[in-house]
Amino acid sequence: MATGIIKKKTDKGFGFITVDGSDDVFFHHSACNGQFDNLQEGQAVQFDIEQGEKGPKATNVVAAGAESAGAGSAGDESMAA
Repeated sequence: MATGIIKKKTDKGFGFITVDGSDDVFFHHSACNGQFDNLQEGQAVQFDIEQGEKGPKATNVVAAGAESAGAGSAGDESMAA
């Protein structure tokens, strides 16, 4: 999974993510798993990159750390009990 910073987010439902050492990556609200409205410019995010018709695009966009803070650690604790 790649990481980056939201550079620009529009009220039209899309934006761009800055990735170190690479061109900015386009993202659409449909790639944010229902969390587009919660994401802010300047926020760190994690995402997958796919090749779109006009260049790279982000998919599975989530706030950085949001995925790892979920069920993974809770599942490990329940397995140990």
